Amino acid sequence: MGKGFYISKTLAVFGIVLSAAAVATIIALAVVYSQELGKNVNNEAKPTEHPETKPPSVTETSTTKEPTTSPLPTNPWDKIRLPTTLVPEHYDIRLQPHLEPNGNNMYIFEGSSSVYFICAEETDLILIHSRKLNYTMQAGFHASLTSDDPSVTVPRITNTTLQIKNDYLIVQLDQKLVKDKTYKLLTNFIGELADDLAGFYRSEYIEDGAKRIIATTQMQSTDARKAFPCFDEPALKATFNITIVHKPEFIALSNQPVLNEETIDISGETWNVTEFEKTLNMSTYLLAFIVGDFDYINDTIDGVLIRIWARRNAIKAGQGNYSLEVTGPILKHFEKYYNTTYPLKKSDQIALPDFAAGAMENWGLITYRETALLYDPLTSSTGNKERVVTVIAHELAHQWFGNLVTIRWWNDLWLNEGFASYVEYLGAHEAEPTWNITDLIVQYDVYRAMGVDALTSSHPLSSKEEDVNTPSEISELFDAIAYSKGASVIRMLSNFLTEPLFAKGLNMYLNEFAYGNTIYDDLWTQLQKAVDAQTAVSLPKTVKQIMDTWTLQMGFPVVTIDTSKGKVTQKHFLLDPTSTVSQRSEFNYTWIVPITSMTSSGELPTYWLEEVEGSHTPFKTSSWLLANIDVYGYYRVNYDEENWKRLIQLLESNHEVIPVINRAQIIADAFNLARAKYVSTTLALNTTKYISRETEYLPWQSFLDNLAHFKLMFDRSEVYGPMKQYILKQVTPLFYYFKDLTGNWTNIPDGFTAQYNEINALSTACTFGLQECEELASAMFRSWMENETINQIPPNLRTTVYCAAIAAGGEAEWDFAWNMFRVATLATEADKLRSGLACSLEPWILQRFLSYTLDSDMIRKQDATSTIGSIASNVVGQSLAWDFIRAQWSYIFEEYGGGSFSFSNLIERVTRRFSTKFELMQLEQFKKDNEHIGFGSGTRALEQALERTATNIKWVEDNKEDVLLWFKSA
Repeated sequence: MGKGFYISKTLAVFGIVLSAAAVATIIALAVVYSQELGKNVNNEAKPTEHPETKPPSVTETSTTKEPTTSPLPTNPWDKIRLPTTLVPEHYDIRLQPHLEPNGNNMYIFEGSSSVYFICAEETDLILIHSRKLNYTMQAGFHASLTSDDPSVTVPRITNTTLQIKNDYLIVQLDQKLVKDKTYKLLTNFIGELADDLAGFYRSEYIEDGAKRIIATTQMQSTDARKAFPCFDEPALKATFNITIVHKPEFIALSNQPVLNEETIDISGETWNVTEFEKTLNMSTYLLAFIVGDFDYINDTIDGVLIRIWARRNAIKAGQGNYSLEVTGPILKHFEKYYNTTYPLKKSDQIALPDFAAGAMENWGLITYRETALLYDPLTSSTGNKERVVTVIAHELAHQWFGNLVTIRWWNDLWLNEGFASYVEYLGAHEAEPTWNITDLIVQYDVYRAMGVDALTSSHPLSSKEEDVNTPSEISELFDAIAYSKGASVIRMLSNFLTEPLFAKGLNMYLNEFAYGNTIYDDLWTQLQKAVDAQTAVSLPKTVKQIMDTWTLQMGFPVVTIDTSKGKVTQKHFLLDPTSTVSQRSEFNYTWIVPITSMTSSGELPTYWLEEVEGSHTPFKTSSWLLANIDVYGYYRVNYDEENWKRLIQLLESNHEVIPVINRAQIIADAFNLARAKYVSTTLALNTTKYISRETEYLPWQSFLDNLAHFKLMFDRSEVYGPMKQYILKQVTPLFYYFKDLTGNWTNIPDGFTAQYNEINALSTACTFGLQECEELASAMFRSWMENETINQIPPNLRTTVYCAAIAAGGEAEWDFAWNMFRVATLATEADKLRSGLACSLEPWILQRFLSYTLDSDMIRKQDATSTIGSIASNVVGQSLAWDFIRAQWSYIFEEYGGGSFSFSNLIERVTRRFSTKFELMQLEQFKKDNEHIGFGSGTRALEQALERTATNIKWVEDNKEDVLLWFKSA
């Protein structure tokens, strides 16, 4: 994801030296800002009419009398999308954030903007986006209109008003603008530096005992309009000159390097004026500007300045060193991969104490949560390190794919995010080549996407442009489908094209559309040109014909291979096979499927299944057959019963013959096929019998992920006891394997995934009641409690130890962890503690913890929804969290519902355990009770929760007895 912004020195209206009258006006507006926001909200668009003879005062927000008739629904401002009449070319923007509260205890920023635009079609109306900005009136209007071309006759403004519903500043003219002529719209405004994590906002933190304030930005998708009036759609690219006026003790950053700095006097106070170089042609959502007291470390790679910014103490402690170390190699890798030079002079990356998303790819100034950029080798875990390198790679990938070439509209969001989610693994591999991190995409993305995409409430990767309009509809698209399914199908495409051919097509795409906008078909066209220019790779259909089946219809197939006949079929895979699919597909839910496979004799050539069924002679065999090698294909695989038996026997006799990713795949496919009634649940469970002899991470993680569904369904029933004993039996050998390997948990295992599996061993053993594990965790935690200045718990094991010790302990353990959380200076350590605090088994403690999420002084807003979700993941806390959500829905929705990326995750985590008719009734009632409030970016997640609950009810009814018997006999 990403955002950007800028300004220039031609803004004479704001001026470097404000006139006394302007200063007085700004002061007056600041005093009444709260009231003015209310006036603006109530000020709706009105039909064109001439203003009254007497000009209104500067505090008025409308220049017309109240109309006698209601606005017609055909008015342009009643439509969410901008008309095509005006095209921006350039903005000059000047902003002055005040990092101290005013007399009303509000933090504000002052601004002025000049936007130069071309008239593409004659019109007497200017519509420009604006949200929560309070304007200084100019001759009775919110804006003024001029032209730098002396030959242009500028129409007179007859009316300006704010239309709140669709975020418009409306400017009506007495005559039409002339086609192909350039005009300039000037505005002066004040906005609030709120702590809402959107637009130009305020972040707070404590350093050296003092509260510090930062003014920072998050524009994607539709919040640039909250910082300055703009044509806030991704296709309306322009250049920007940004000027920031700030106190001398702060630094100012933006997308481009600093062009000029000077000191001025404003009302007896000294201010710095920092002017940045003009940006490249870019979308408003990629703008960024930040003012604060941060420090940095830097390096220069082939003329590109790389800087890592963070809190001064974080930089001093070396927490930015790893990020600086990996940024250069990743940046150079992508230059080589795209065969396109990085187009900017600098790459700033900054860690923010408060940030809604994980990171944002603002062009040249990437913003991150602290957990995604800062790493301390003494206290951070391997998982923290992996997160830093993969998030950096994701955001740097966007600097070309998303920033240089940008989607035309948000319906193709998946193209940006899916692509970056795939190549982040390639970039991370370049920085950490010994990790084999590319293998993890199957666990992290392929299976994550399939979990959602197997529901009838899923959606295609590419939506119709007309179906995605409002900010909430746009926010809904930032989901597992866009990111993880997008990554999965692009990985599949790259594999069947081969990586070099895929990269060649990407280079053609970037060169063709640099600084412009595209739709998904444009990528297919360039890839097809690359295919047509060579003969080594042949496809059964064009790239577009193949990929349209994966992007224009939801879901994915289950491919069934009958090894007794060599027959292969495909069918739309649904977790509930009895559910009704209401979304029509032009492909009738049939895909063009590349099927890779292997037998005991080796790998077979790729077979393309283009219809519902086919026949392939090599698939007829009496030996074992394994399909979808390394899970490059986005599909599940089913077999005839005899081949399933052969694969299970192979796992139990010689599991290493099967590639490690496919050992994980066999378990994952079997469990999901069982949920969908393609195979029996006992068959799926049989695939796990061998796991006690497995030491590799991916199969173990697949085992735990799939048994996690059983735990959610049965941890409140009599099934849980025998199930707990089975899992404990399977994990005990792994626990002792790592105990020996690490010298009684004192050494770190060699190998990246081995470290992850050590965590699995300890976490699973403690969760399912291995006494030695519980005693180990409690002893480690007690040792820390006895000397809080020395935490000797290995960083990789801290999340597990904190959770196990707090669950086994009481109020003393929880309070100690809470105090350590409050004083933590490393965000990743704070996150581990916050997660552990949710593991308490005391309902009153969990209830108190839930209440803390309503107070940003206790739990940061960026962490509130994930904290509630963590409590809901605890079987004791699930009902408490659900009750809390229902009681506080109005507040939660107001704070996080519009565009928070964690909002849909909150709904999923709170409802994932639902498996009874009573819980379904509660969920349906919740939907009914809150329809008047709405569900915002969680709307689709709520529908998926309803469907998933209904599916769970059926599954439990059908499988509970068989599962109980299997676990009892295992």
